[in-house]
Amino acid sequence: MTASNQLRDESTTFPDSTAHLMNRISSQLASQLSLVSLDGRRRPAPPALVVVAHGSRDPRALSTVRALLDKVRELRPGLPVRLGHIELNEPLLPDTLAALGTGEAVLVPLLLSRGYHVKRDIPEMAAAAPAHTRLSAALGPHPLLVDALYDRLVEAGWRTPADEAARRTTAVVLAAAGSRDPESKVDTGRTASLLSARLGVPVVPAYATTAAPTVPDALRALAADGRTRVAVASYFTAPGRFATEAATTAPWIASAPLGPHPSMARLLLHRYDQTLATPAPTTRALASA
Repeated sequence: MTASNQLRDESTTFPDSTAHLMNRISSQLASQLSLVSLDGRRRPAPPALVVVAHGSRDPRALSTVRALLDKVRELRPGLPVRLGHIELNEPLLPDTLAALGTGEAVLVPLLLSRGYHVKRDIPEMAAAAPAHTRLSAALGPHPLLVDALYDRLVEAGWRTPADEAARRTTAVVLAAAGSRDPESKVDTGRTASLLSARLGVPVVPAYATTAAPTVPDALRALAADGRTRVAVASYFTAPGRFATEAATTAPWIASAPLGPHPSMARLLLHRYDQTLATPAPTTRALASA
C-alpha cells in the first residue's frame, strides 16, 4: 500500500506563523481541486470517514484522537473526516451520524481488535441512523500497528539485544484493554506474534481487565523464566486509566500509547479504502432485510 505524503513545511525564510498559514492554504486548495475532474466538472464528494472512538474520562484521550484525525486530513485532503464516540465523550456516534443526514459514510472503529463494540454497539447505532453506512474491520491485527508499536518502544528506550545472552533475558508484554470476546484475544495474540518477529524476542499479550493473563501476572511469569529485562508495550490508542496502570508495572521501560502516530493515520485510511473496495450492503439495508 502506498501512503499519501504528509504536508511538510519546506520554508526556510518565512516565520513559523506564515509558513503554517501557507500550508493551510495549500491544503485547502488541494482539497478544492480534488473535487474537480479534468474536464472541469465537479466530482461527487466521497463518503465521509467516521472514526469511531470508545471515549474516555481522561481529557488527554480526546485531544489525542483529535490530533490523529488531523493527521488523517493531512494525508487525504478533500476527504470529509468526522469523529463519533461510543460513550463518555462528545460527539457521540448517533449525533455524528444524524448530522450526516442521508449521506454516505464509512465507519472505522478506533479499536484494535474484534469485540462487542465492533460486532454489536457500532452496527446498532449505525442501523438507527438515516445515513447510509458501511462498517470497516477493527484496526488490528495489521503490520502498520506493529510499525507504530515498534516506534513507541524505541522512543521509550528500546534497543535490540546485542547478543544471544541479552536476548534470553529480554521480553515484551503487550498490554491491551481486554475483552470477553475470544476473537479479541486471537487478534491481540496475532499482533503480539507480529511484534515478536519484528523485535526478535518473546512478546506476551496481557490485559488490563476482563481477560487473562493480567499485565502483572505476565510480568511475574516472565521473571520466573529468567526474563529480567522486560518492556511493556502500550497497546492502547490513547492515554487513559488502563494505559497508565499498565505503564506503572513495567520493570524496565514502558512505551506511550499509539496516539497520533503516522502509521495509525495510514491504517485508518487503509480500512476506509478497503471497505469501499469491498462490495457490501449498507448497514441500513442489512437492518431492513
